Amino acid sequence: MFDRATIIDETFSRRVAAHDFPAARSNAAPHPVSADKLVDLFDSQIMSRHLDLWARRSKGKTFYSIGSSGHEGTAAMAAAARTTDMAFLHYRDGAFLIQRKKQAGGLTPLYDMALSFAASADDPISGGRHKVLGCAQTFVPPQTSTIASHLPKAVGAAHSIGMAQRLKFDDAVLPKDATIICSFGDASANHSTSQGAFNSACWAAYQHLPMPIVFLCEDNGIGISVRTPGGWIEANFSQRPALHYVQCDGADLNDALRGCEEAVAYSRSRRRPVFLHMRTVRLMGHAGADVEASYSALSNIEAAEAQDPLLHSARILHEQTGMSAEDIVARYEEMRARVDRVAQDALAKPRLETAAEVMTSIDPVVGAKASPSLPDSKARDALFVNDTRNLAKPVTLAKSINFALADLMLQYPGIALFGEDVARKGGVYGVTQGLQDKFGAARVFDTLLDEQTILGLAIGMGHNGFVPIPEIQFLAYLHNAEDQIRGEAATLSFFSNRQYRNPMVVRIAGLPYQKGFGGHFHNDNSLAVLTDIPGIIVACPSNAADAPGMLRECVRLANEDGRVVVFVEPIALYHTTDLLAPDDGAWAAPYVAPHKADTIALGALAQHGAGTELAIITYGNGYYLSRQAEPELRGAGIDLRIIDLRWLHPLNEAAIVAAVADCKHVLIVDECRRSGSLSEKLTTILTEASRGDAVSRITAEDCFIPLGPAAELVLPSKASIVEAAKAALA
Repeated sequence: MFDRATIIDETFSRRVAAHDFPAARSNAAPHPVSADKLVDLFDSQIMSRHLDLWARRSKGKTFYSIGSSGHEGTAAMAAAARTTDMAFLHYRDGAFLIQRKKQAGGLTPLYDMALSFAASADDPISGGRHKVLGCAQTFVPPQTSTIASHLPKAVGAAHSIGMAQRLKFDDAVLPKDATIICSFGDASANHSTSQGAFNSACWAAYQHLPMPIVFLCEDNGIGISVRTPGGWIEANFSQRPALHYVQCDGADLNDALRGCEEAVAYSRSRRRPVFLHMRTVRLMGHAGADVEASYSALSNIEAAEAQDPLLHSARILHEQTGMSAEDIVARYEEMRARVDRVAQDALAKPRLETAAEVMTSIDPVVGAKASPSLPDSKARDALFVNDTRNLAKPVTLAKSINFALADLMLQYPGIALFGEDVARKGGVYGVTQGLQDKFGAARVFDTLLDEQTILGLAIGMGHNGFVPIPEIQFLAYLHNAEDQIRGEAATLSFFSNRQYRNPMVVRIAGLPYQKGFGGHFHNDNSLAVLTDIPGIIVACPSNAADAPGMLRECVRLANEDGRVVVFVEPIALYHTTDLLAPDDGAWAAPYVAPHKADTIALGALAQHGAGTELAIITYGNGYYLSRQAEPELRGAGIDLRIIDLRWLHPLNEAAIVAAVADCKHVLIVDECRRSGSLSEKLTTILTEASRGDAVSRITAEDCFIPLGPAAELVLPSKASIVEAAKAALA
């Protein structure tokens, strides 16, 4: 029995040769486009098809067979858009990418895609790390097989275009009249991430904020094996506020060109979002391992195959250009031979051979973008004219972050600060108070209450040259949107072979010790979701003296190296001034202007004391509590040092081992849960350095943090640190 790929392949040639073309599915008139253009689009379609057929048949030689067959009408969107309109693509958009590369000129789309299918190290977009649709030269950031997770950043990129124009931002990457193309399937349209993106785009447009984006929904009526109810997409999206709805037939090049051009023109001229509903079909099942007959009736499969877009395109070529059936079949077969030749060449190219080669793209291109010079003293004096009194005295952690943000925003015109309640209110804890007054509503603004939108906005803005500083109101709220960091921001450098970057510094108010206020949502003590993601940086200042230097380094790393940085701010220490006694002021510190202080380098530890009997390794609230425990420990005759990690991911293993090399005992104080916490990593590091016998740890319990005084029962405390330290030396 023939497989469906063979049936579809042979059916095309047989039906075209017999002039057995399918009837037009729409009343679209011949599109006003030249015969050469129609032939060019057909070539992109058949190139994509033969690449799919090769992938399906090359078992063991290619490694990713989700293809674009049935979706070849997306070549029309590439023809309608400009090569400078950034495109975030659905994984079935091979024809789009081929057409876009052809329009850019000087590129080799067929060879490039063959290299990607073959996982070749010469693949120009991912370097053999994934079969992705992307191109650094034509504004197509690579996407993996995402389920709608790319939509929030597309909205962010669209927002950044108008923002760059309002701010006269010279470093913007995208033209001021660009529009964003974002494509996805009908099944993905139901995902909460996509629903949030649609909502945020409409929310912005409803308030007359520029939002030039075309949401291209490629509706083939099925998601893997689950059918989309008939009429659902139109019913769901045709009447949404501030969203212009356009429908077209992706199988019919005439209608596809009409719909795509209408959608792009509307978005570009009106600077508003468009939902382009393109009817498509899915051919050959979801992927190579998918047996479509196990969940779909043969009649349904054959009905889809009868509407093959290539058959419709062949009809249009025959009717509108006069191309004969024989010439169409010959062109199809010539493309097969061409793909086969290129495929064999691609398969002969080397693949990644070592772990080091694979991991190279995780590390950034250092210094890819220079940081601006510090502003002159007059500009800074004017900025802080109302803060003179506070600048003259020691400040809290919260105030030091506020001042540092102001200095950074003055220095970096591309910084934008946003999140829930950060603008007029100045944040739940007042950390961003006054910044909107200083820098205006375009650079400091409130978002709608959706963490996926907040982080997606940051990723998209980073694509356009900004250095976004989004705020997540509480660490627990990150879990609503963690894939925006894990699956999108952190992977971009890896899957683009360092050709794309999304600089950002995500500020998160987190960690426990709020004396039971708010329960586990406001006292989340789990950083594990962040500290196992390759390539990102996690910083955690414990005091007002360190926070500005660390934050400046975070912004420098984001701007110069394109790093994704998470800056975790301990809520309980925001307004703490005292350490050992009321009014001692020992936890406050003078704010030092940036021209008088260096940044605190990534991985640099802080050390208090020089004792050799005991070293306490800790961070955040643990550092504060250990400092409180210090007098009692010294009173008991224990000579100690306390080390603040400051940088929690990646851990500076060499510095950690060196910092305790001359200490007899090591106690790790970790406010996060015992399982999955940094204490496990630290113990491993020291054990592998032959210090395992000297190490003990105290952590929070494997428990959510309860409300009220009971919260203290599951967390390390000054008393428990003293007890653990004495036990370690016993």
